[in-house]
Amino acid sequence: MITKNPVRSLMIKELPESERPREKMMQKGSQALSEADLLAILLRTGTKKVSVKMLAEELLAQYGINGLGGLTTQELSKVPGIGVAKAVTVLAGIELGKRLSSLGPGEKVVVRSPQDAAHFMMGRLRYEAKEHFIVLLLSTKNHIIAAPTISIGSLNASVVHPRELFREAVNYAAASVILIHNHPSGDPTPSQEDIALTHKLADAGELLGISVLDHVIIGDGKYVSFKEKGIL
Repeated sequence: MITKNPVRSLMIKELPESERPREKMMQKGSQALSEADLLAILLRTGTKKVSVKMLAEELLAQYGINGLGGLTTQELSKVPGIGVAKAVTVLAGIELGKRLSSLGPGEKVVVRSPQDAAHFMMGRLRYEAKEHFIVLLLSTKNHIIAAPTISIGSLNASVVHPRELFREAVNYAAASVILIHNHPSGDPTPSQEDIALTHKLADAGELLGISVLDHVIIGDGKYVSFKEKGIL
């Protein structure tokens, strides 16, 4: 829990200009900033007794970057000194970083293997606290057209209906799809429910003429491909 520091922290305006996060970024670029500096820029202001830099450092000490990304807006807004506006800004920045990390060079990402699909989604999903079920929509040349989220579940389960998934595929005129979801536990081993759902969705896709090429489960830095395992 973030507590009041008994020693008064220097406010941003009391720091040398070269040490102020915003000025430091303007002079040296974003690469020169620490995680606390970057977070302080997103927070913008501290409290009457705690500088924004100290507030950022305390948040990182308590949650870490990964932990912050797993909080909801409501949870983060309850931290002293944060509030709804700052919580929304911080989580939006983290989400943008996740999405950028999943993009390769160029505008069109091609999936040639299960590893490509896993790499594309790893940064976005590996630290999620709940199961997210996403479908990669592919063109006839296996370019990723879109990657919509179909379902967000509890800590260990998400509910996916074939109708919702294939509606997205039809809307984007996808030739084929790859199913993706994460296991918040970090262990990507498929459950019997995962296997049953995969076969159900593959059968539905066959009826519609939209191939389900693979189902990739994302864990903490590792993945399991149903295609590689011979399950699909």
